[in-house]
Amino acid sequence: MSEDSHQAMADGDDAFGGGVGDFLPGGAKPSRDQTASAYGVGATSSAGPATPARPNDPAAGQPATAAPAGGSAAGEAQDLHPDTFLAAERLTDLQRVQAEYVNYKKRVDRDREAQRELVIASMIESLIPVLDEIQLARDHGELQDGPFAKIAEKLEGILGKYGVERYGAVGETFDPTVHDAMMHTVAELGPGVSETTVTQVMRPGYRVGERIVRAAMVAVADPA
Repeated sequence: MSEDSHQAMADGDDAFGGGVGDFLPGGAKPSRDQTASAYGVGATSSAGPATPARPNDPAAGQPATAAPAGGSAAGEAQDLHPDTFLAAERLTDLQRVQAEYVNYKKRVDRDREAQRELVIASMIESLIPVLDEIQLARDHGELQDGPFAKIAEKLEGILGKYGVERYGAVGETFDPTVHDAMMHTVAELGPGVSETTVTQVMRPGYRVGERIVRAAMVAVADPA
């Protein structure tokens, strides 16, 4: 290279503040300050450009504002393992299935009990004529003793185990849901009676639990 060429390069380096030749292969690597000075840019520190202070920045000596709860919860949710979400979904499904099963079992038990009472009520309804004869015999004093009295007692005891109950007695408060009032009479009901009362039972009633198989036929009287 001629002496004129070397002089032109030196003049070019001086025009750009010097040091441009340092960027060429074989030259020394310039520092950050030298590069900035060569291109007319202010020097920067090795820590990078200064960041302006933000409002409510504790490092700037200003009061800090608490982070929104939603953002914190969202960050925690993102940090959870995928298996945690899967386990939560399976737990929810299990709880729903368990609740459905409990409701189903209650419904089945209720329907089974209702069906049981219906079957017993149908059986009692077919036995009512026999039970009426037993009651008439008892009212006429024909069941004081003897084998027939024992049979009647055993039959009524067996029916009682299935919830069969005979009702209707003099002195009961009249209830139109379980009594059929065949007669309305005038009678002395005694002191303290303030409601319509049964004064005569013409035919006893039967029920199984809360189910009325046959209403009692009665005569009633009103208080004075």
